Amino acid sequence: MADTAGIKSAMEALADQFNLKIVDDSKKDESSSEESGVETPSTTKEVDPALKDASVGSISNIKDLYQGPEDSQGRAQWLDKYPEDAEEAAENEETEKYAFIARKKKCYSGRKKFDIDSIIVNSPKVKEVLDKVFAKYPGVTCTLDRLVFDAPFEPFVHRWSEFKDAVESERDALTRTHLSLLHKLLSEELKDTIKALEDYVLHGVTTFEHVWAIFHPGCTVYSRSGGVPTALSFYSGSYESGQCGKYFELTLEPIGWNGTAFGRGTERVAIYSFTGTRPIKDLNACPLSFHPEKDGIRAALVQRGKKYEELAGYHYKAYEGVALSWNAQGKLIPITVGGRIIIDTESFDRHNPTKSESYGDDLNEADFTVSEAPTSFKAMVSSLENDFGAEQAAPKIRLTADGHLICKSSVPGYSLKLKKWMLFFVDFVKEIVWNDNAFSKLVLPDDTKDLLMSFVESQVENKNTFDDVIQGKGKGIIMLLSGPPGVGKTLTAESVAESMHIPLYMMSAGDLGIRPEEVEDALQKILEMVAKWDAILLLDECDVFLEERTANDLERNKLVSIFLRTLEYYEGILFLTTNRVANMDAAFQSRIHISMEYSNLTREARRQIWANFLELSKQASEISEEDLDYLSGVNLNGRQIKNILKTSFLLSMRKKTPLKREFVDVVLAIEGRRPDV
Repeated sequence: MADTAGIKSAMEALADQFNLKIVDDSKKDESSSEESGVETPSTTKEVDPALKDASVGSISNIKDLYQGPEDSQGRAQWLDKYPEDAEEAAENEETEKYAFIARKKKCYSGRKKFDIDSIIVNSPKVKEVLDKVFAKYPGVTCTLDRLVFDAPFEPFVHRWSEFKDAVESERDALTRTHLSLLHKLLSEELKDTIKALEDYVLHGVTTFEHVWAIFHPGCTVYSRSGGVPTALSFYSGSYESGQCGKYFELTLEPIGWNGTAFGRGTERVAIYSFTGTRPIKDLNACPLSFHPEKDGIRAALVQRGKKYEELAGYHYKAYEGVALSWNAQGKLIPITVGGRIIIDTESFDRHNPTKSESYGDDLNEADFTVSEAPTSFKAMVSSLENDFGAEQAAPKIRLTADGHLICKSSVPGYSLKLKKWMLFFVDFVKEIVWNDNAFSKLVLPDDTKDLLMSFVESQVENKNTFDDVIQGKGKGIIMLLSGPPGVGKTLTAESVAESMHIPLYMMSAGDLGIRPEEVEDALQKILEMVAKWDAILLLDECDVFLEERTANDLERNKLVSIFLRTLEYYEGILFLTTNRVANMDAAFQSRIHISMEYSNLTREARRQIWANFLELSKQASEISEEDLDYLSGVNLNGRQIKNILKTSFLLSMRKKTPLKREFVDVVLAIEGRRPDV
């Protein structure tokens, strides 16, 4: 105890020296504990007795929570305390009695004190007038109870002349007073914009800031998207930002065919930011009315639109030019295409659902006219079938010149040469120049050709008149052409299709793949397309699919089984060509309707082939009848004769002389086929 007392005395002396106070912790704790129950406020909030025993969602009242102040990271909590700095709303029952409410904000341009942020229209009479002024204007509904127009007031800029006419022609005194107030307010606010627009139009230029003002909803926009001149109807526009900077995005509407009807679609074109002024005609897209060659452009596009309308549905055409295809990344790329094509939007959409375009919006009244419904019985039945059993024939829709103007520049279709779906430009689609002498040039006995043609013609015209015990089975016709190479098997199918003016789809093993599941899927798609197009299907060198099944090769057996099952329900015309008919599976032989065997060419047949190729050539020839007699003695097939003549013509062109017997002899000697070599 003595030590403790000594320590305490020393501490008191130090405290007095430095003017400090010694506090007894034990007494402080006791004092704190005594006072805590009296003066320290409780952190537990008193509970409303009505809430104490209430279940979740049972109280019939609304609890208000208010957003609290934000922290340094912009986050805020919801509180039940009413904000002390909240002010009464400026818009109330009193402000609703005014015809208009102009909400203004500070202007920092230095030209005026305030800018109008928005205008609220309360006057019912003015709403009625504006409903007529802004008829069919996108995004404006003047019948709303709360009608608000936001700066920069695009609808008024675009329809300023209509608005002025409505003000001047109004006869009701109160309505005219209200309209005059609105006109005065907007005239002051929009005077700079309207004056700039008039100045730009006068000089044919615009700035990026005011580019929106030259595009009126419903106006025709001219663009060269993809290098092809196109006209579209303007719907709306907005300023956007992207990786390439700011741009003005135009939402445009073309007219397209969706497989069953014409409709409006949606396309977007961007005008990227530029400094200063730029000629309106040099923009990525510009109103057609501003283009100096607008009359010529309109006439050309209307003519193309008529052609587009004629191409609606399914058509077999020729094509020569650039078309659009898709690369591995799904982007459109140009490809030069030549040959025959099938235009078929409905099949394109079914086989390429991710690439199909939608034209579901209704046409405008100015886009089309309605003709009378079909009156003949045959036309009536056809219309009913197309409408899947509709009770009444639909009226015929014809596009007007305004509709033709904004038609799409391309049509979806299938290239028979490249065997792929593509987009074909309407300008490059041509009528097919048929070779009606192709079948007559075929070196076959006349009775064989008559039998062949009669089978094909009857099948095309009457394919639905004969059916199997099982519906849909055995409606097609399969013809097998066998024989050595170069005797005219493939040419037979080509000549029949050319003479009947129907498509020929040439299918090979490479088009189907090697795995059974790939083959089945590809074969079903091809057979479906060919049957719809009433085309002739040619399976050239079909040995790989028709060869007899064995017990050792299960994969080959799968392929043969797929072909047997699929061809059983094929409804079109199929030509099979093979050099090895003896190896064909027995099940295939029972499914073949006609089997024609081609023998080696006779001397007379070879002479006819030489004569046919010389006649078809566009180059001069001095081959005599005696020369033909001599050449027919050379044991060649038809393909070899064609190749030798082609090489001989190249040699004659090198010498710049007509084709002579000596050139043919040179080629034959090189190949070791001359009889005297």
